[in-house]
Amino acid sequence: MRYTQLGRTGLKVSRLVLGTMNFGPQTDEADSHAIMDAALDAGINFFDTANVYGWGENKGRTEEIIGSWFAQGGGRRDKVVLATKVYGNMGPDGEAWPNHDKLSAVNIRRAVDASLKRLGTDHIDVYQFHHIDRATPFDEIWQAVDVLIQQGKILYVGSSNFPGYKIAQANETAARRGGTIGLVSEQCLYNLAERRAEMEVIPAARDYGLGVIPWSPLHGGLLGGVIKKEAEGGRRASGRAADTLADPVARKQIQAYEDLLEKHGVEPGEAALAWLLTRPGVTGPIVGPRTREQLDSALRALELELGEELLSSLDEIFPGPGPSPEAFAW
Repeated sequence: MRYTQLGRTGLKVSRLVLGTMNFGPQTDEADSHAIMDAALDAGINFFDTANVYGWGENKGRTEEIIGSWFAQGGGRRDKVVLATKVYGNMGPDGEAWPNHDKLSAVNIRRAVDASLKRLGTDHIDVYQFHHIDRATPFDEIWQAVDVLIQQGKILYVGSSNFPGYKIAQANETAARRGGTIGLVSEQCLYNLAERRAEMEVIPAARDYGLGVIPWSPLHGGLLGGVIKKEAEGGRRASGRAADTLADPVARKQIQAYEDLLEKHGVEPGEAALAWLLTRPGVTGPIVGPRTREQLDSALRALELELGEELLSSLDEIFPGPGPSPEAFAW
């Protein structure tokens, strides 16, 4: 396993991040525990979750599964850099009582204590804002964060799904307050098929010293050989992948991608992950395996070297937006 610093911090994290969103809804507790054991055995030390994972009436279930895994001992908690998130409404009926969601100081305090209880730990290594809160000023957010850091309940703070200007706003406010480290990571949608983050989000993250943690590296399965799998009678595309393939132009693009990688003898899903590992500013993509086999495939991406010819061909199929402001101005 290869490791890197998380942004400008001294924290060392693996170049693959174990995403746990499927633990509970797709993968039962026993299999989830087995996947986490396998990830740790392979050297993955960065685990990502969120308080809302489990979804619907089972919100919080994923954190509970991780907590029961930690409870087995064997140094599991000490070996893991644990990241979870706050923002979402935790009410099972989908309607939040006032102040039971988003990023008010009241909800941050309530949410972190609830996550700590479900996770069975006394601290969270990276506490992430799952979305921007347009109603809460960053002065209030950082005041709440400072208290939690002083209490030892969290160590670092990251963002998720933030636009570039909010990353700047958050860290400029932190700098003005003094003594607050500010955001150290940004978790964003970024993959070969969705490169808009290159225009503003990733440059802002790099300038402010945030590690970039891409989620949905296979774009909902779209970059995992979906057309070939359908032709062979495998699992059909759903969600984001199905919506994309419904567009004939996009389907032709994905077919070109799969044909290119077949020519080079490379598995599409592994190539998509390996490509992200070549991107400037990327700490490591989040892989969310439902099975041990999917985890093994992700691990193989770490050993995959993409040559310049293949990288150039991938850029031709999936051209990025270009830098800002040249992408939309001159």
